[in-house]
Amino acid sequence: MARRLIPWRKAPDPAPVDAGDVALRLAVLLGAGVAPARAWAFVAEAEPRLAGVAVEGAEQDAAMPALGGEWPAVSTAWRVARVVGAPLAPSLRAIAEAVREARDGHDDLAVALAEPAATARLMAWLPLVGVALGALLGFDVVGVLLTNPLGIGCLVAGVLLIAAARRWTRRLVGSARPEPGIPGLADELLAIALSGGVSLDRARLVVREAAGPVPSAETERILDLSRSTGAPAVELLRAAGAVARHRARTEGRLRVARVSSRLLLPLGVCTLPAFLLLGVAPMLVTVLASTTVSL
Repeated sequence: MARRLIPWRKAPDPAPVDAGDVALRLAVLLGAGVAPARAWAFVAEAEPRLAGVAVEGAEQDAAMPALGGEWPAVSTAWRVARVVGAPLAPSLRAIAEAVREARDGHDDLAVALAEPAATARLMAWLPLVGVALGALLGFDVVGVLLTNPLGIGCLVAGVLLIAAARRWTRRLVGSARPEPGIPGLADELLAIALSGGVSLDRARLVVREAAGPVPSAETERILDLSRSTGAPAVELLRAAGAVARHRARTEGRLRVARVSSRLLLPLGVCTLPAFLLLGVAPMLVTVLASTTVSL
């Protein structure tokens, strides 16, 4: 018997193509001596969603940004490596590692933020629970809120407090989310450019034309350290990129910890007063009205 299809049930969106995993596969194929266009074709065969953006020749870097996510970073690394003649396989392997570290950091923050955000969303229903509780106890809570002047005032104030609590909570949760992009990406791109054997000025120009951001003051200090000590600038830059991602991960955890405690503020300042206005106050009005009538 054929299964019945539910027309209003929307199929879930497919997971995005993982830029880090694909870049790592490309690096392995390129390291094995496969030509860039052929390597991209092999990867596209394994992932059908890549077939629509795969092109012939060495223009894969122009097609990658259409995939969104971290693909612009992979595309930029590919372009920088091609311009300066850097080995594609190590370049893609390095950018794949950077993508993986950044994604792991984002996932850690999302998991850490999920519990306090879910608790805040659950507590936002507390005022409506107060209304339902009053009705279950036999009080005409809805009638008081809709007809009694004092109840109407409580309703307006309660609704405004609920709206303020929701907006406040969204802003707090949004402030803890990680910034988009890959921390230390400029350092990684500059390391790729220098690995092609070009001069520092040429590497800066290529990175600036491909990605836009100019290396930071910290990057300049790393380059000065390389010149004064003779240490490889490429390794120092990649280490700096890893440190930047680790620092972003740590700062993100601290933001989540601060937000978890600050989420109590909307609860105390807005949600609980709204509960009193919408749930408790109408019951008191009902009791007072019945007492006045009996007297």
